[in-house]
Amino acid sequence: RHILCIFQTFSLLYQILFLSGLAFIIGLRRTAHFFFQRQKLRSSAFFLGGVALVLLRWPRIGMLVETYGFVLLFKSFFPMAFGFLAAALNIPFLTTILNKLSGNSSSMV
Repeated sequence: RHILCIFQTFSLLYQILFLSGLAFIIGLRRTAHFFFQRQKLRSSAFFLGGVALVLLRWPRIGMLVETYGFVLLFKSFFPMAFGFLAAALNIPFLTTILNKLSGNSSSMV
């Protein structure tokens, strides 16, 4: 029972820090514009709905819903992040996997 309470507390802290950090970095207007773009309304609804479920003491379901919304919101950013990781980490097998995930082909031919 205590572990679930600690999990809920940390997930609530994560929610607050993520949203306030995003607003602090890019500003309130841009944060609101990012979440409420017409093409991102569905993913924003899942993400913010997951936050609401965590706040309403349903942490497991809330985190699943929020994770789904997060993936939908940031799916266009993932190829860039994978490309950066492939360039930053110079581990041959990992670089090959990350290049495939990012859509880059670094063939020597």
